[in-house]
This record gives sequence, structure tokens and C-alpha cells, in this order.
Amino acid sequence: MPTNRRRQFVHAQTAWLLVTLLVLTLLESHSYELFFVVSLVGFLVLTELTEPVRLTPQWRRRIRWLIPPALLVFGYVALRQIVASVPDELVPLLLRDGSFLRMVSLLLDGGA
Repeated sequence: MPTNRRRQFVHAQTAWLLVTLLVLTLLESHSYELFFVVSLVGFLVLTELTEPVRLTPQWRRRIRWLIPPALLVFGYVALRQIVASVPDELVPLLLRDGSFLRMVSLLLDGGA
């Protein structure tokens, strides 16, 4: 039974990713950032909708570890979009010259 639920979760997530890719391609608005955001929303919704009522299997507890790093990446993507759309005089110098975003990017890349 748990294997069936895990398989259903994986199939639903894979279907969501493929549909997202197809829709973004058909709308000609595909980008890595948009694909990530829509995929994250689908992952979070799917995780909540398939949450077991009584006992949480081990594989479900491991899925929860993916959410905080994904939300950090989402915050980075959102910050980049905000900085890009706000006029230069309203953006602090630390964000305007890109040094803060480069530092965050290096931290997310593991310092490479």
C-alpha cells in the first residue's frame, strides 16, 4: 500500500512537471525561473493534498526536507524579479550593483 501511494505521488508530480513544460512551451513563455516557480507551486499543492491523515511514512518525512531549500531558491528568484522591476533610485546600492545577488548566488551554488 505505501509503495502504491509513493508511486501515485511520483506519477502525479511527473505529470505536473510535463504539463507545466507543455503549457509554458505553448505560451512561448518558458524560462527556468518560471518553470521552477510553477513546479514548486504544484509540488507544494500535491504534498498537502496527499498528506496522510494518521501515520506519516518515512518517504513523506524526507519530502519535507526539500521544501525549505526550494523556498529559499524561490525567495532568490522573487528578489531578482523585484530588483529588475523597481526603478534604480529605489534600489539600495548593495542590490543595484549586483554584489548581494552574486553573494547569494555563490552561497546557493555551494561556493563554487
